[in-house]
Amino acid sequence: MEAERSFGPKLYVYLMGQDDPSKCTSAKLVRFNLAKPIRSIRMIPRRAILLNPSSNLVLTPSDRRNIEDGGVVAVDCSWKRVGETFNRRFPGLNRRLPSLLAANPVSYAKIGILSSAEALAASLIITNHSQEGERILKIYKWGQTFLTLNMEPLKEYSKAKSLEDVLKIEEAYFGSTNILKVKEDS
Repeated sequence: MEAERSFGPKLYVYLMGQDDPSKCTSAKLVRFNLAKPIRSIRMIPRRAILLNPSSNLVLTPSDRRNIEDGGVVAVDCSWKRVGETFNRRFPGLNRRLPSLLAANPVSYAKIGILSSAEALAASLIITNHSQEGERILKIYKWGQTFLTLNMEPLKEYSKAKSLEDVLKIEEAYFGSTNILKVKEDS
């Protein structure tokens, strides 16, 4: 019998197989039974938050309910092919993460070039599921480094009362690097 995850939101990874399997953070999440693999775009839950770096909508703490109801999906693709990957329409509630620094060895200290594990953990922390986010990061040698590098912005993002607050926090820490003029969902 497969062990059930004993914490909060459902986590999914859409595995596209574009990266080196030995460095794939999503595959490790699946092996540790922390995320469910998705192998077809049709399997992405329509009510889930889909982490999409090209989205015009930014993840905010108000997305907590969406994550609790439908889960959160990371699309595991190569950053070298992110443009073509996210050129298509994905089901779900597409959101981009506010800017953060990567801690993974491939993209260390690059703004926004997060691994799937970092992205899932950040989405949980921002929506006030901190314990679950930290649990994900514990299985990686660099997981604590991600938390250390992003401690203040993550804390502030998770306390933001509105999209405008998140964008102001993002600009204060990272400049206008990744700021988009967006409107909240209605």
